[in-house]
Amino acid sequence: MRWLTGWSGPTADPALAAVRPIAGTLLWGGPDPLWAVGDWRPDELRLAVLRPGAPATVRGGLDPRGPADRTDQDTPATLRLAVAGRCGATDRELADGLAAARGGALRHLTHWPGSYTVVLRAGPRSTVLLTDLAGVQPVFHTPFAGGTAYATAALPLADLVGAPLDAGHLAARLATPETPEALGDRTPFRGVRRVPPGHALGIRGGRAHHTAHPEEPAEARAEAPAVRELTRALLEAVRCRVRATAPGDRPRLGVDLSYGTASATVALLAAAVPLSGCPHPGAALERPAARTGAVRGSWARGADGRPEPETLPAVTLGDADGLALAVHAPRLRHLVLPPVLPYTGLGEPGGPLTDEPGPALLLAARHTAAHRAGGADHLTGHGARQVLDGHPARLADLIRAGRPLHLLPPIAALAGADRATAGTLTGTLHTPVTVLRAARRLARTRYADALDDLALRLRLRHAPGEAGTMGRAMAAELTWHRAGPAAHLLADEPLAALAQHLRTAARDGAPTEPPGARRARLALHRQAAHYRTLVHATEQHGQRLHAPFLDNQVVRAARLLPDELRLQPGARPALLAAVLAGAGRTDLPADWGRTTGPDPHTPARNGIRAAAPALADLLDRPLLGEAGLIDTPAVRKALATATDPAQDAPPTTLAALGELIAVELWLRRLAARRPGSAWTGLPAPRRTALET
Repeated sequence: MRWLTGWSGPTADPALAAVRPIAGTLLWGGPDPLWAVGDWRPDELRLAVLRPGAPATVRGGLDPRGPADRTDQDTPATLRLAVAGRCGATDRELADGLAAARGGALRHLTHWPGSYTVVLRAGPRSTVLLTDLAGVQPVFHTPFAGGTAYATAALPLADLVGAPLDAGHLAARLATPETPEALGDRTPFRGVRRVPPGHALGIRGGRAHHTAHPEEPAEARAEAPAVRELTRALLEAVRCRVRATAPGDRPRLGVDLSYGTASATVALLAAAVPLSGCPHPGAALERPAARTGAVRGSWARGADGRPEPETLPAVTLGDADGLALAVHAPRLRHLVLPPVLPYTGLGEPGGPLTDEPGPALLLAARHTAAHRAGGADHLTGHGARQVLDGHPARLADLIRAGRPLHLLPPIAALAGADRATAGTLTGTLHTPVTVLRAARRLARTRYADALDDLALRLRLRHAPGEAGTMGRAMAAELTWHRAGPAAHLLADEPLAALAQHLRTAARDGAPTEPPGARRARLALHRQAAHYRTLVHATEQHGQRLHAPFLDNQVVRAARLLPDELRLQPGARPALLAAVLAGAGRTDLPADWGRTTGPDPHTPARNGIRAAAPALADLLDRPLLGEAGLIDTPAVRKALATATDPAQDAPPTTLAALGELIAVELWLRRLAARRPGSAWTGLPAPRRTALET
């Protein structure tokens, strides 16, 4: 895990002089220091300083000369900027952004290609940290030594202040994972707060406050210019990864090639960017050709055994991917790995401890195998569905905006799909009526009433029902809030506490966002959190995983797409085909991305059956049960149903067990960790991070 950390207080505290993160690199010192901890590459840490009467200077944060210039020479007008991560800005653009920030224009610091964290120090005891729009690069903070400590990971801050576990937050994550009124800005550690995505953390005089990014209103454009902007943003997002400098002897670049169009699009875009002579961010000269490196490994060799230069291992788990094989890409070397089931390796001791729990822990072995076969920079298609697709709740937004006619194409397509699978009566009559009624009901529902209804459903412990048809599945999404799949397996006490909290929150003000836009934004934040957990669980030393669709610029470009376009059936494959056409790939088959893939729930069913003994042992005396969070007998009954080879467990049961098992596994790994292991110089005594 890589992270930044620092603190800011109203006065300099001599007791903090000995406190520092273990194996940390000081980026700047003084009373408000900033440290970088973990496996950072030289070009992933860049610093800029701007003093009155002098031009801005930019250099690497891992410069062998040591930390940035002497901070005791700083004046209140001195600005310092740290950019950590994959940022496609040049040194000149960093300097210009820092100059603009001196005038208060912070939004320029979030408009560069890539995925990165920005820390701005505006004079002594004034610091600003900017999060990204999706939530892949979060920021956390907690009171410390009379001021505020911050970090890009929650676990080190819990170590720093001895924060106990927040059981109420874990209950909210399981019961209402997309309801901000229940989650707030809390984390699994009491007192450690998370800055919401798209917000800035400002610390002045040791006091912390959140402010939203000063974003310009994103009004939908016509289809053609919106697709052009999406193409430009996605191309830049891929290019700034392909042109990065990767150390070591492993393959230079790898790509995921799953059954989806998103990973195939990223793979084809990456294959179109030349590796040779590409300048890495901040460099003015071309990188020597010797540094590009051909992909090494058995999959990158020709029939005569000699390496084939400039090839990218495109990794697929399981059977060959039709999307990959249907498109000719000379630089893509397709590598099919043996399938690895979910839940593999749960019975083995140890395992990576992520910053937060998440279902990605159950898929760690599956993705680790793919990433190990990939490159030092491994590109994925994560987040494309949440960024590009129109959330079903956007149908209600069209009604609220006075555009009900735009509902006809998606509803007609749903009706056609249900006619083919559920019969003429269902498709022709039931599906259109059900979806239209649900959209109209959501458009009229008051937000306070929706919170009250969610509280009632939690108290009644309603188990999620199976959708059955596509129309019913869409109608179920047409609501302000949905309980999590594991909500009905929680104990009565945490559900009652959550219900009471939601009823109280219902008396506060309602959001200004329409329901569809709000549901889409929260779904994006949740997916970004899942991806971040996946990175922590599977990324290997020297390797970087990338999700270009979750970059700020790609998210902004997707917001320009008209809602009615994104709600069309097959909208995502059509959009990505248009993006590839704009990048020069006009040879895609007419049905590209529209063929039916395998059942996505089959691996989970097979994996949970294969891991039945290990899961039974895990849930024999669960920590979640000891904390009073779950109904243990109900959980064991659900596990027995899911592991029964005589029946196929429904997707809702699989999802519920996946959420619970992931949290239980995370708690056990956290309990096995030595408290305070991230810091040195802390005064004793210190509470453990698991104290409740």
